[in-house]
Amino acid sequence: MEITFFGGVREVTGSLHLLRAGQDRILFDCGMFQGRRKESKEKNQVMPVEPAALTNVVLSHAHIDHSGRLPVLLKQGFNGRILCTSATADACNYLLLDAAHIQESDASYLNYKTLRHHLTHLKGESHVGKSGKKSNREIQKILKKNRHQLDVEAIDRLMTDHGIEAVRPLYTIADAENTLAVIDGYPYEHPFSVGKGISCTLYDAGHILGSAFSIFRIQQDGKSATVCYTGDIGRFGKPIIRDPTTRFAEEDRDVDLLIMESTYGDRLHEPVKDLKPGLKRILTETLARGGSILIPSFAFGRTQELLYTLHELYKDGETERVPIYVDSPLATKLTRVFGEHPEVYDADTHKTFLQEGRNPFCMGQIHFVSSVEESMALNRDEKPHIVISASGMCEAGRILHHLRYKIHNPKHTILIVGYMAANTLGRRILDQGTAYQEGGRKGSPPLVKILNKEYPLEARVVKLGGFSAHADKEEMCQFLKSSNLNIKKIALVHGEEEQSLSFGETLKQEGYNVFVPKVGETVGIE
Repeated sequence: MEITFFGGVREVTGSLHLLRAGQDRILFDCGMFQGRRKESKEKNQVMPVEPAALTNVVLSHAHIDHSGRLPVLLKQGFNGRILCTSATADACNYLLLDAAHIQESDASYLNYKTLRHHLTHLKGESHVGKSGKKSNREIQKILKKNRHQLDVEAIDRLMTDHGIEAVRPLYTIADAENTLAVIDGYPYEHPFSVGKGISCTLYDAGHILGSAFSIFRIQQDGKSATVCYTGDIGRFGKPIIRDPTTRFAEEDRDVDLLIMESTYGDRLHEPVKDLKPGLKRILTETLARGGSILIPSFAFGRTQELLYTLHELYKDGETERVPIYVDSPLATKLTRVFGEHPEVYDADTHKTFLQEGRNPFCMGQIHFVSSVEESMALNRDEKPHIVISASGMCEAGRILHHLRYKIHNPKHTILIVGYMAANTLGRRILDQGTAYQEGGRKGSPPLVKILNKEYPLEARVVKLGGFSAHADKEEMCQFLKSSNLNIKKIALVHGEEEQSLSFGETLKQEGYNVFVPKVGETVGIE
């Protein structure tokens, strides 16, 4: 019996770990790498395991950095089942299809740009001038069905005719649909079989709706072992969903190996109790300048927490009730998933909203933007408002267009409410915006490239860390100390190297047997 650590090792995204026990091969998560485009593309295309040899996959939760390569797994020959909680299965119905749509759209746009440049060059009119502009309009008519929609079939045909190698998506919507057909949802705290002599029980991890600690009990050749994979650990006292489980069934308590996240291994979040006052302060300051608030947000979990907190502020009359726009079709769909699973809400949500007959995610000021045309009109809206839009790390999606319309104006605020991985646009905005603010906003503002064009970062950049769905250093220690688990050894994953190593030192000082694996490292389970 052994575990090999393949992804989300000394880095945050791309979670993927392999359990070998007898003839079975069980995969823990199959996440997508996010970061530098070229590096991520290379990592995401190559599977470090043989998909056809896998028995099953156990999915900790639906976030793309844990689930996003599942369609690649099926494309390359996986024929087992994907096992998770019922809420995670429901969320994957939207998240994986959206990821596929992004893959297809990105590939189509890159092919369009390549072909447009090629055709323009052929005409010899790449210079600026009336003839060049006319030629560009003619080319766009060939390559587009209308102003906003690319003619993908025409682009593919012309690229073939001109001998240009096309960019292909990592996977398609059809691939994602095939993946959804093999996902099985299970309730919390009900054991199920994942292989010969291997059972799994899921416990609420408190990270997002449906997130789970996965405890595997293995019986092989007269030997037994227990492995717990935390996935991502949630915070204590957050709104909507319950706190991370600390009470485990007697048969699951003795853990030989705990594979534990360490995203914030040397950092502390702002207290949960400061979320509402902090958000109120930022709203008040921005609206006093006549500005709007842009919030890059994960569509699943963070968006719903923001709506919940804004609803509370508005309900209690603590801030001006400007319009709130959720400009993410995916977030709109996932908010419905939240509405379909009140069984996992915490007691406060039941008391504050459900018992009064209120929907936590709906009120008069909340508007769910659906069409591209509505989103474009919102970009140009000069009246103060709040926009919550994906993607959370600013790597794709409609948030990019809101940023390029407002990032150059100091009256607006870009509010960072979640983790920004290294080398993402969100991290660059956070780091450069913070440095500019700490320097007294003197001199020329930093330049940020959005959709291949540079913009001055003059909008205020503010981070509100309390919204993080990940436990911080103290909360991860709280989980270990308050749980009834007896743990022999801990492997720290899902953290940038500095965070994992730092947290490892903290746990060693607390008396835990802990190590930080390297990519591809295999350890036996004893």
